[in-house]
Parts: sequence; structure tokens; C-alpha cells
Amino acid sequence: MAQQKQDRHQERQQKIKQEVDQRVEAAQEEKGLILVITGNGKGKTTAGFGTIARAVGHGFNCAVAQFIKGTWDNGEKNLLEKLGVEFQVMATGFTWETQDKEGDTLAAQKIWQECKRMLKDDSLNVILLDEITYMVTYGYIDLDEVLEALSQRPKMQSVVLTGRAAHRRLIEAADTVSEVRNVKHAFEAGVKALKGVDW
Repeated sequence: MAQQKQDRHQERQQKIKQEVDQRVEAAQEEKGLILVITGNGKGKTTAGFGTIARAVGHGFNCAVAQFIKGTWDNGEKNLLEKLGVEFQVMATGFTWETQDKEGDTLAAQKIWQECKRMLKDDSLNVILLDEITYMVTYGYIDLDEVLEALSQRPKMQSVVLTGRAAHRRLIEAADTVSEVRNVKHAFEAGVKALKGVDW
């Protein structure tokens, strides 16, 4: 009986292996990717920074632009700047705190100009545009301009875009899209954000 289970398991796994091997063999195109990490759940920025950390670990040159956030101490920035990652930070804080559309628009545009420079720089392998979806939604940055810059970037450059409610055209332009769903969050139960875990 145990041998029959083992044989069935091995047969199933062999079929899976053949399917995976065929898909790997068929995937021959090489190009930089556009990755969108969106949704209402916690972890979009964390996932974006994970991609940057992975790329740095492989010796790649990376850059980060952060919109919305920027007034809190940032653990990822503290670490990655020491490893040569360029940061451009809007540093105005959350828009619901500033309540200054004109000021936020100017601050966003200033960082967006740096992003456009990055997206032309073929020495940069991976770029994180953290919380950029909000800038598009609020009209601080023009969607067409973002799509044009993404389409004209160097062929092997990858870009990660994060934030809630990614515009459908950003999703269409992306190679990979992940949606982070909120199941449960400590903050909703009155638990204070924890340094080193939440930020």
C-alpha cells in the first residue's frame, strides 16, 4: 500500500515536472519587466523593496523613488542606501496629512523628473516607483507620461510600481501584476504600527 502511494505520488510529480520543464523551455524572450504590486492589503512597498534587495544581492544597480510616504524613518532606505541604492523621496508625508494639493503636486513633479532620468539610465537595472499609483489617481503625474517613460526605458531595465488602485492601463502595460488582499490588519484592532515590522 505504501509503495502504491509512493508510485502514484512519483507519477503525479513527474507529470508536473514535465509541464514545468516545457514552460521553462518555451520562455526564451529576455527583457526587463514591468511589475505592478497593487491592492488594499499591507505589503506592497515591502514586496517592492524585496525585489530591490534581491537585485542588489545579485550585484545589480538599483534606484528607488518614494511618493506619499517619506517623513518616517525608513528601515529599507537605511539599509539600501549603504549598498549604493539611489533614493528620491517626496518627503511630504501622507496626502491626508498635508491636505495641500498644490504643494503635493509640485513635490510629486519634482520626484517624477528624477524618475524620468532614472528610466532613461541604462546603468540602472531595477527601479522601484513606490506609491506611484496614487500620484496618477490624484492627477499629480500624468498617466500618459508615465506609460511613455516606461515604454521607452532601456530594454533590460525592470520597474516595480506599487500602490492601491493601479490604473487599468498600468495593469495592461505590466508583465506581472500582483494584488495584495487585506484579510486582517493589526491596526484595525487598535495595535500601533511596529518599527522594524510595519515600517
